[in-house]
Formats: sequence, structure tokens, C-alpha cells
Amino acid sequence: MITDPLAPLPPGQDRSVGVTGLVGVDELDFSDELITGEAVVLELRPASFITRALALVADLVLTVTVFLLLYWLLYATSGSVDEAAGSALVLVTVLGVGVGMPILIETLTRGRSLGKWLAGLRVVRDDGGPIRARHALIRGLLAVLEIYWSAGSIALLTSLVNKRGKRLGDLVAGTYVIRERQPRNLPPQVAMPPHLAPWVRNADLGRLPDPLARASRQFLARAPRLAPDARHRLGYSLAAQVGDLVAPPPPPGTHPEDFLAAVLAERRDRDYARLWREMEQRRARSNSRAAASPLSATGFGLPDGD
Repeated sequence: MITDPLAPLPPGQDRSVGVTGLVGVDELDFSDELITGEAVVLELRPASFITRALALVADLVLTVTVFLLLYWLLYATSGSVDEAAGSALVLVTVLGVGVGMPILIETLTRGRSLGKWLAGLRVVRDDGGPIRARHALIRGLLAVLEIYWSAGSIALLTSLVNKRGKRLGDLVAGTYVIRERQPRNLPPQVAMPPHLAPWVRNADLGRLPDPLARASRQFLARAPRLAPDARHRLGYSLAAQVGDLVAPPPPPGTHPEDFLAAVLAERRDRDYARLWREMEQRRARSNSRAAASPLSATGFGLPDGD
């Protein structure tokens, strides 16, 4: 049995059989969370069905109001139009206001209709990113079936059986509705243990996966509130998993929590440094193009070899 979770393993030996109570990060549910560079979890809370229903009522009031205004305008200006043409105009108006307008609004606002704005909601992709025109188009077209044609019954049934409250349009489009107006209490940043800084600066951290980094970050945030036995077991188990992916190993006698903190702090600093370099490179390319002669390749916005 391995007593030191940070010690290097003999060739051919598997860490998982030597550590009891190994943490299975796949059992932790981070399905509604986003990750920052230092594995800080930002939770995206799905909107409740009641809140979505209230937003839908506000959207329907806007839709009916716009339709009545356009219908009155058509009635006042199309006195000489025959009955068939009038029916066609009414049909086009209904489709344009009931289907086209919501699609256009959600596309332009990146997932916020009037009702969602009032309720503090937004439609996002499954990965938390802003939706695009195709997502709004799919949701708008299927809304005809599940909201208007079925009086909302299909949307209700689908939302009740999905943990994110997705309706049929969300399932097909790969989207869901989140609550934007919620307190964002970010946990404090992980501090670098000074005695491990010289070692971790030259360590290879490239193989550390995001789920394991998230689990380690959450453990460090909750460690003071854990029972001593659970804190000891989880700390050693996570350190064992991270230790298999970090080279060279830390100095002998390193505490597991210090080891995890050093790895996460260095991972964060490297991500910030990489993002800063990329920003500076984009700024330099932008300045170069702005200063280029109109007759040069970069002046016309053509590739300049970067």
C-alpha cells in the first residue's frame, strides 16, 4: 500500500489500486457550471418553469399588441384589396409577428426577448455560450408546435422531465434558459504556497484535465468545513490523482493541500499569462494593420502571414 500519495510510482504500478477512497471526479455533477482558467466554477442556474411561463406571457402580450397594430394598419390602408389578397396579408402578418419576430429578437439580443429581459432570463447554448441565429430559428419554429398548436402542453411535459427545464425546441437546438439575476459570490483565489513556488514554476501541468482541477478547487474551498477524516481522505486521494499527471513530483513531505494549491495557482497564472500574450499579439497585429499603407496587403485586410 502506498503511504505517500505524492511519491512517484514504480514502473507498471497503478495508482488507483494503492489509494483507498479514491475520489471519482466523474461522480461529481458539474453539468450546469462553467470553468474559469483556475478551475473556479461559475454556476448557471436553469430558470424555473413558472418564471419561464411568466416571461412567455409577457412575450405573448407583446406579440398580440404588435399583431393588432399591424392588423389595424392593414385594414386602414388596404380598402381596395380583394378578399384573397387580404387573407394572404393577414397570414403573412401572423407568421411574421408570431414566428419571425421572436426569432429576430432572440438573435439580435443573443437570447433575450422582452419577457426574458423582464424576468431576468436568457437563452444560452448547452456550453453556456450565447445563441446564434440557427438556435433561435429552431426554437422559434418548434414553438409553433409545442406552444401555440398544443397550448403549451408539449413544452410543459418536456420541461418537467428534463433537469434543466428544456422544452422540445431547446432539446433540438442544444440550448436552455438560465437565470441571469443571481448573486455571483466567487470563491477566493487559491494562494500559492511560497515554499512550493520554485518547484511548480518548472513543473509540467499540461496533462491536468479540467474535471480533476475543478474537483481539487472545490475541495480546497470546502476543506475548512469538512470533518477531519473526510478532509484527510479527500485531500490525499485528489493529490494522488493530480500527482500522477504532474512532473517532476513535489519535494518530499509536501502536504497534499499545499500541493493542490500550488498546482492550481500555477495553472491559473499560466492561463492568465497566455491570455495576456494573445491579447498583446492581437493588439500588435491590429496596430500594424491600422498603420499599413492602403496599397499593402495588410491594408486591404489580406492575410499578413501571422
